[in-house]
Amino acid sequence: MKTLIIAEKPSVARDIANALGNVAKKGSFYENKSYVIGSALGHLVELFMPEDLDSKLKSWRFENLPILPQKFQLKPIEQTKKRFEALKQALKRKEIDLVVNACDAGREGELIFTYLYELANCQKPVKRLWMLSMTPKGIRDAFQTLRSQEEMLPLQSAARCRSESDWLIGINGTRALTSRMFHNQRGKVATVGRVQTPTLTLIVAREREIRHFNPRPFWRILAQFQITSGSYKGVYIKPDFKKGNAPHDRADRLWDREQAEAITAAVREIDIANVTEQKKKSTQAPPRLYDLTTLQREANNHFGLSAESTLKTAQALYERHKMITYPRTESKALPEDYRSVCETVLQKIKGPLEPFAKEVLDVPGILASKRIFNNKQVTDHFAIIPTEVTERQLSAVEAKIYKIILRRFIAVFFPPAEYHITKRLSQLNDHTFKTEGKILIKPGWRAVYGQSESESKEALPALCPADGESSKATRLDIDLQEETTKPPSRYNEATLLAAMESAGQFVEDEALAEALKEKGLGTPATRAQILEHLIDLQYLRRVQRELAPTQKAEDLIDFLKASKVEALTSPTMTGEWEYKLRQIESNRLSSETFMQAIT
Repeated sequence: MKTLIIAEKPSVARDIANALGNVAKKGSFYENKSYVIGSALGHLVELFMPEDLDSKLKSWRFENLPILPQKFQLKPIEQTKKRFEALKQALKRKEIDLVVNACDAGREGELIFTYLYELANCQKPVKRLWMLSMTPKGIRDAFQTLRSQEEMLPLQSAARCRSESDWLIGINGTRALTSRMFHNQRGKVATVGRVQTPTLTLIVAREREIRHFNPRPFWRILAQFQITSGSYKGVYIKPDFKKGNAPHDRADRLWDREQAEAITAAVREIDIANVTEQKKKSTQAPPRLYDLTTLQREANNHFGLSAESTLKTAQALYERHKMITYPRTESKALPEDYRSVCETVLQKIKGPLEPFAKEVLDVPGILASKRIFNNKQVTDHFAIIPTEVTERQLSAVEAKIYKIILRRFIAVFFPPAEYHITKRLSQLNDHTFKTEGKILIKPGWRAVYGQSESESKEALPALCPADGESSKATRLDIDLQEETTKPPSRYNEATLLAAMESAGQFVEDEALAEALKEKGLGTPATRAQILEHLIDLQYLRRVQRELAPTQKAEDLIDFLKASKVEALTSPTMTGEWEYKLRQIESNRLSSETFMQAIT
């Protein structure tokens, strides 16, 4: 008898065959006396469309809505039907007595296998391979801890609910809005979805905030001071300033020209300032390990890469090169039993970062940090880290992404960076000028990024006894500057990903906000796809590195609000769904209850 292993992609099937050893290629499968290994091509199966249920539903008529299937039926995706049929035949082979689901470890991987297995009408027992690393050892280790089908049922139910509820909202919402907005004109479609539409609403709202922004003038007074050890600048600050509700108010902004001119004239009459200062130590903890969204944001900021490009590159580093762990993760921590793995990885690091890796290994107890190794902060996946595989030919983009993952991995083990913070107040009678300085005294983790004490910026010339017991400074120049308030910036991919990740801030209900705090709009694995989908639908366009809504997007949001369908524009609905899907995953809510509410 044999075990059939079904991977999500051909490259993963090949890696499993190599890791298990002596499994030769036969057509599109790998096979030996014990195993048959095949693969999907991502999704091979999809839900019936309305016209598959009833030919009358081919026409997008408002009176036919809502479309609520009694049972969701499945069909092969036309483009990949041959691959589906090949796997179906493999599932029916008499010598196959066990099927192993080796699709990606997550909700979507579970769905790909579940739909394939169900449409093939297979009844054979199933085990789950849960791989977090694509190294041969990582694959073999995963085979030692196969999960039972019963263990996977809650995740499978959540995956199915996500798919079916997205169908209900997407199909009914898109048909209803297209009928009402465009009266079914050929080629005009108003596509909506529970994640894409709230995301689009954020971008439209920001664009209108920019468009309707009224610049307001303000004045800042800058002064140059001289002490024995050098000169420094200070900025005038309003007495007893307290930050209120005015969004653009700051301690150094004067809103009245006459007041600003009067203060400037007054301080021009005063040559000597009384100087006091406060010094304190400050620390900056090292960054945490990467999850996918943080990696995408940094790659966009540093290299201008789109979220989709970063995900594809990370996926290649994971699958093809075996150089990083599973990238589609929302965790920034590692399992507590992963310390020995990290030690092995650190020992393998060569090149410019090798001295830093050795420094970590030389510190006793450094691999025991709860900030890094914490089972409570790891769900199905853990943070993205390098594997012990180091020697590969990488493209320029792959090398960039690998290097920032590698550098971050080493830096998290280093101590905090330490600074001296100086707050200096130069008093010209009743008028106060503030100067702040920051000196890096111990680089800590910043040394891994090439920063040292000698490169520290914002150092101030020190006060010394020669300046007098009470510390005096000579006032040199005074400069009155007129500026205007600036509108907020458009979203770029980095800032939009951050907004999607923290969408709970836009939700009033605490429980739903908490759900969104953990999940946000979409998941790390789907956010890039959502952005690209909005661009393909011509709701968004890229303007250099920024994202701008089209008129089509603005019309859609206006129509939804005019029709009082704000539920589709707010993250609240997604927050509620994610909260309940997580309850299904943890077996605290039934899929039937969830789907009844969606219907």
